[in-house]
Amino acid sequence: MSDFEERIVAGLRIRIDRTLCVGFGDCVTEAPEAFVLDDSGTAVFVTPDQVDRERLLRACDVCPVDAITVWDADGGQIVPGSL
Repeated sequence: MSDFEERIVAGLRIRIDRTLCVGFGDCVTEAPEAFVLDDSGTAVFVTPDQVDRERLLRACDVCPVDAITVWDADGGQIVPGSL
């Protein structure tokens, strides 16, 4: 498996850096439809397109180690940072 997992959802490019994720699971708590922890305790996507945009952004932003990065359609970084 790659060090990065990336999806385009609702015009957002969302990337999980598997090397940074330590499995706190805050993203899973916020949006269990979007993320789960795999067998190694690392966050992976499930069905992020089933979560409304604001809740998805909150789920990405709660990561205490900034393992999830989000860019808007213009390439501007939203998470971590400007929420």
